[in-house]
Order: sequence, then C-alpha cells, then structure tokens
Amino acid sequence: MMLYNYFKRIIALLFLMQSWQLLFGQHEHMNMNADSSMQIDNMQMSMTADSTKFMSSSFSRHLPMTIDGSGTSWLPADSRMEAVMWNKKNTQIMMHGALWLRGDFQNANNSSGRQHSNTFDAPNWIMAMIDQRAGKHGLLNFSIMMSLDALTAGRGGYPLLFQTGESWKGQPLVDRQHPHDLFAGLSVAYTYAFTRDIDLTAYFGFPGEPCIGPPVFMHRPSAFYMPDAPISHHWQDATHISFGVGTIGFRYKILKVEGSIFTGREPDENRFDFDRPRFDSYAARVSVNPDKHLSLQVSYAYIKSPEQLFPTENIHRITSSAIYAHQWRKQRIDATLAYGLNIGNVPSGSILLEATYRVMKFSAYGRYEWVQKTNEELNLPGDKDYRHPLNDITIGASYNILTFYHVGLDLGAQTIISLPDNSLKALYGVTPVSAEVYLMIHPMTALGLAKRKQTQSMDGMKM
Repeated sequence: MMLYNYFKRIIALLFLMQSWQLLFGQHEHMNMNADSSMQIDNMQMSMTADSTKFMSSSFSRHLPMTIDGSGTSWLPADSRMEAVMWNKKNTQIMMHGALWLRGDFQNANNSSGRQHSNTFDAPNWIMAMIDQRAGKHGLLNFSIMMSLDALTAGRGGYPLLFQTGESWKGQPLVDRQHPHDLFAGLSVAYTYAFTRDIDLTAYFGFPGEPCIGPPVFMHRPSAFYMPDAPISHHWQDATHISFGVGTIGFRYKILKVEGSIFTGREPDENRFDFDRPRFDSYAARVSVNPDKHLSLQVSYAYIKSPEQLFPTENIHRITSSAIYAHQWRKQRIDATLAYGLNIGNVPSGSILLEATYRVMKFSAYGRYEWVQKTNEELNLPGDKDYRHPLNDITIGASYNILTFYHVGLDLGAQTIISLPDNSLKALYGVTPVSAEVYLMIHPMTALGLAKRKQTQSMDGMKM
C-alpha cells in the first residue's frame, strides 16, 4: 500500500510537470504595442492613469493588473506579479501557479514528540484567468484554479505542526494541513465602469472566494515562496474554497465595498467532486488602497456550520489586514500584517506577520504567527474549550538556479520554530523545530532578472 501511494504521487507529479511545460513553455510574455503607455520592468508591471491599452485588473478597466489578489480582494498596485500573460486586442489571458518538490522534517528535534515525521510531498496549485472587454464599459472575467494536493501530498494532507481544520476518514485533521480540492476555484465576473472612478462588479464562484479577509496566502507576494499554509489559516483566509459564492462590489476611486452570500461548510473529504451549494452565510468587506504601496481591509462574516464534524457550531469571523509592497532598483519587499478573530462557542484570535525581501535572484522570507487553539481543535483530553496560545516563527530563503521557457526553478529551505505553551511541552517538546528543503517551480515573467529599463510611477493614477 505504501508503494502504491508513492506511485500515485509520482504519476501525479509527472502529469503536473507536463502540464507546466504545456502551459508555460514556448510562449511570449505578452504583446506590447509601440504606443502602449504600459511598461514591463524587472519586477513589476506599471500602468499610467491615462493608459487605454488593455492589461488591466480583472475587475476594473481602470486599475492595473497588479492590484488583483485572490477572489475579488486587493493588493497594493506596486505588488509584483509572476505569471505568463498573453494580450491581444480586447482579450488578456494570465496563468500562474507554484509547485514545491519538498522534503519535510516535522518536529525534527523531538523523536518522541507528537508529529515527529520525515516525508516527501509536493504541494501545488495552478490558475488561469481570461478577461474580455465587453462594449465600451463592460469587463468579463473567467477564472479557474486547480490543485493536485490530494495526490501529491496525500488525501490526509501534509504534516504541519499545530495546524488544524477539516477532516479525513471522519477524524479531525490535527498537525496536518488539509489538501486543496482539485477544483479550488471556478468563477465568472462582470464589471461595469460608470466612469474611470466608479465600478460595479458581480461575481459568482462554484467554488469561489467570498469577501472575507486578505488575499489567500498563496496569492500574497509576501508568502509566495512559502510552501506551508499559515497555522492561522482558519482564522483569516480559509474561506477561499466555498462551493457557492455570490458577491457584489462597488468601487469609488481608492475605496471598494463588497457583500457576499456563500456556502459556509468547508469542502468535504472527497477532493475531486463539487459539494452541494447552500448559500447560508454572508460577509462584508471594505478595502482601501491609499497609495500604490499599501492595501488595507476590514471584513466581517457569519459562517454557518463550517466544520463537518461540528455541524451545530457557527462562527462569526472578523478580520483586518495591511499589505505593503515596495520596489526600488533591483530590490523589493512585500509584507502582510493580518488579524483574525473567530467567535464561536469559544472566541479565539490570531495574528500573522510575514514578509519577503528579494534582490536579484535571491529571496529571504519570514513569518510570525500567534494563534489560540482549543483542546478540541488539537484533539486533546480535558476541558475542550481550554485555549492554548501558540507561537510559530518561520525563517527561509530561496535562490533562482535556473529559468527555462519563462519558468523558474528555485532551490529553497526553511526552518519553523514552534513555541507551545507549557501545557503542551510534554507532548510536543519544549521547542519543536521543523525543517524543509525544496525545489520550487513557478512562472518567471513580469518578475524578470534583467536590469530595470524604465520606471513609471502610478502615484497619479485615479483609483
């Protein structure tokens, strides 16, 4: 059975790598006309306020593509974007993703500690978007996001100390990150531009992402090189795969207000099907981008029965976040500060701070998390509502060793230092340390490595 499981993972990896070659191989980055006012430099795409060429946001004809996060969320306009892009007349296509071939050593310094394990796995995701201008004011967006996590990391997910959420074989997943569904996103949206300053967007996803929290971790530039989901994932951005989402968003210049109805139940254990839509939950979010370097949001959601194993428990979730992006010469920094509060049977909170610094081919990154998790979530005896304060520190780096057909191959490593409270030290160890080494495969387009040719400010852009 073990050999069979490894065989399945190898076949899935070969299929995924072949897909990358077909999708990202031997294509131009994009078509840029001589009179275009847009420029692609070595680390970002910039657009002027008066640009009439099409390489816009998927949800506004008058904002740059770099502002798009996951779902309908915003990033700073100065964010970097790594994707293969095609542009022709009124149509733009973008494809991006990531694949990690990873050796994972959890709780390596405590041989008798909980979740002491050495594994090989391959977390991954791939996404494609098509945008089409419709008449003088309309913009259509179609997007699909897929993952082979269930095959390349296992249906029970990959080991990750203190991670909780969802289930496998009727048991809660503890110290493991659940795999994402094969279809992690399938959505359509239409935006009508009343003026350059005013947009109205209607978005539907099955599955899709309601307007809760910051962009999901894999779409945040500050977390792009990190193979692991945050252990605060289910406090901040875990609703990114909801089977049934409808969102209405209104933008006025730098302000966007959104409301969603969606299915509160998280995906079931079958990662290859489409779950039943319920539309039993709702959310609201306010986003503000005061300048090209900063994106702020606050959101609230009522999530009905998110966990299959605890169907009577509903959650009120409150989040806030600030995302920063800045590029200068051959360097850039991306950072995210996020807060999430779940109010269910027992209120519990979380804080996340992560950042990535990049210079030329080298990237260094770090993440700090504080989150409260109960005995019930950690599958421990005693008072099920007792909350354990957990601290995680991730430090890592990656280096681009090869670029072929606009696809980059990075060699990376990271260490995770966990700081549990005293009541958990006998079970996990005093200071559990985990380590990972990986090869990361990802697109290399708008993030080129050549000397920056031109700089074009977006400070004057009307958002």
